[in-house]
Amino acid sequence: MKLGQLLLAASLLIPTLAGCNRNKQDAILLANEAEKARKGDKDTAIAKLEEAARLDPDSHAIWYKLATVHEEKEDWPKMAEALGNAISADEKNSQDGTWANYHAKRGYALEMQAKKKLIKYDEAKGPYEKCIEADENYADCYHQLGNVMLWMDDEQKALENYTKAIEHDPSQLRYYGPLAELYINLNYMKEAEEVLKEAQTRAAPNDKGLWLIHTMMSDVLVSKGDLNGAVRELEAAKAINTGEGPEQIYTLYNLGALYARLNPPRKQDATDMLKGFVMRICKGQKAAQFASECESARTILTKQLNATIQ
Repeated sequence: MKLGQLLLAASLLIPTLAGCNRNKQDAILLANEAEKARKGDKDTAIAKLEEAARLDPDSHAIWYKLATVHEEKEDWPKMAEALGNAISADEKNSQDGTWANYHAKRGYALEMQAKKKLIKYDEAKGPYEKCIEADENYADCYHQLGNVMLWMDDEQKALENYTKAIEHDPSQLRYYGPLAELYINLNYMKEAEEVLKEAQTRAAPNDKGLWLIHTMMSDVLVSKGDLNGAVRELEAAKAINTGEGPEQIYTLYNLGALYARLNPPRKQDATDMLKGFVMRICKGQKAAQFASECESARTILTKQLNATIQ
């Protein structure tokens, strides 16, 4: 190639590179503006991030930031779409590694759509598997894959993945409940009890997650005929500060009914618990939601405990 041709080619290339760099710089500025706007005006943040992604479509970080704003709005289809673009952009740039959390988040977005019956659960399976391929120690992807497999009626795969989640991060108390519950539903009470005991050793004192662990352990002990042990577990559950949620309502009923089943029954404790449940729930707006429990509580109070209900 002659010198004149080389100079011409170079003169054409330099403006192209300059324009490319300018687009990247503008995209970064827009992304920063979006970050400032997202708390008060998510729609503006989304518009700025979409423009940033148009200017620099190979920036997986911008696509991911866009996905997180869609997540805050619970717009699961758009979240999944943005993460798909983040993954594609990430795959073009192998120098900074593979971002397993992009697959994890995309799996979650698809899982949320499946819960609304917009898609099938098997569409969420692949992203979680990709997450594990990218990072075999990503405990949450095993846990979420376990959820998906359970919805797909593959209990064995659900058990395997729930177990792997705990193996990779035993400090996460929320991993133990679903595994124990599945064992209980499959009537594997010994295995459920082992999981729940392990959870109790891992939990921090007064961890709110312990309410579920103690409650499930009570169910296991009832199945073994150990009513006194079951009472101790429910009393421990009652002592957990769970705030204003429904947990204490369930404990009132379950503990009251269990007190009444003891031999001899703890009649006063049973009466106090069940009356408290009836007064709080069975005479208000939540009565329909707890219809069977309200009927059972009234029956125990009047026929078994000889108590009056005002």
